[in-house]
Amino acid sequence: MADVRKILTINNIAKIGLARFPAEHYQVGPKVDVPDAIIVRSQNLHDMEIPASVQAIGRAGAGVNNIPVEKLGKRGMPVFNAPGANANAVKELVIAAMLMASRNIAPALKFVEGLSGDDKTLHKLVEDGKKAFSGSELPGRTLGVIGLGKIGSLVADAAIKLGMEVIGFDPHITVDAAWSLPSQVKKANSIEELLRGADYVTVHVPLLDATRNLIDAKRLALMPKGAILLNFARDGIVDDKAVVAAIESKQLRGYFCDFPAQVLQGVPNVYATPHLGASTEEAEDNCAVMVADQIRDFLEHGNVRNAVNLPDVIMARESLFRLSIVNANVPNMVGQISTAMAGAGLNIHNMLNKSRGNMAYTLVDVDSAIPDELLKQLSSISGVLSVRYLPHRD
Repeated sequence: MADVRKILTINNIAKIGLARFPAEHYQVGPKVDVPDAIIVRSQNLHDMEIPASVQAIGRAGAGVNNIPVEKLGKRGMPVFNAPGANANAVKELVIAAMLMASRNIAPALKFVEGLSGDDKTLHKLVEDGKKAFSGSELPGRTLGVIGLGKIGSLVADAAIKLGMEVIGFDPHITVDAAWSLPSQVKKANSIEELLRGADYVTVHVPLLDATRNLIDAKRLALMPKGAILLNFARDGIVDDKAVVAAIESKQLRGYFCDFPAQVLQGVPNVYATPHLGASTEEAEDNCAVMVADQIRDFLEHGNVRNAVNLPDVIMARESLFRLSIVNANVPNMVGQISTAMAGAGLNIHNMLNKSRGNMAYTLVDVDSAIPDELLKQLSSISGVLSVRYLPHRD
């Protein structure tokens, strides 16, 4: 098959997403050779030798801890993810955990599971024992949301609809996130302020050096005695040892998370689910569709949307001939690119350049075909990491 691009799939990727690649132009599967792109879910790629043919990697999910992003960035390779595609699934799990905490459902289930006897005996045991599991209702309680992206905003909205007061903290909130945030959410000026005023606290931030052990012993001590902590974001954001100590001192009434750990095993009032945040059919479908569309748009048109290591660059095609260039974010790079193209006698019809951190990305539409000599010249410019020629295909 001529002009067929190849997509290597690692892990089971939802079929609805893979169907976004037209069969006449793409070969997709777990055994393709010389792939143009890789789609992965949870497989650890840090020790995998990524073939030189690979131009992009897509993570069918939000976190990219299993992908060597920095290493691939040095090759000029974008790493795409699917932010927000699993947001509703995570939101529902967080709300379920709050309801479990407020009504003591988990220990109550264990209590009933341990009963034995005929119906009359069970009835008496239940009536005698149920007082130990008396709970509270959510209306009027305060939820603190740390991180107000898509998931945090959905959690805040759901909590408000349940009658809760909501306070939020996010120093890096985007304009889009701010627009989608319910107006009833009260702004906290610091994490410390939020922790002091919340009966329930849920975290929804990525795991970075700055967020590792974000909730530690010092901050746990600020929470009202008997508060509930929830972590359905990332393992490592909460200091597990500090949580155990806070549970034992009754500073925390409960801890609900999606990340089992040995130190948490068997600790009363600690409940960990087996990383279920995105484990719904709908979330897996949404993630696969989003990342497939992003990879296809990048391979065919060079557009970048939701790459974790490159800026968003989306430019409508105005020419049959397009160049995609990834380079280090250093002075005079655009000037050198433009000079080289002018020297080759090419007229630039449209150009878009953006930077993100130490990386920059440029799309250029020109009015005529691009010679191989120019591609070699551009690739030889110091700081240029990758150059792709993207003539329009029918």
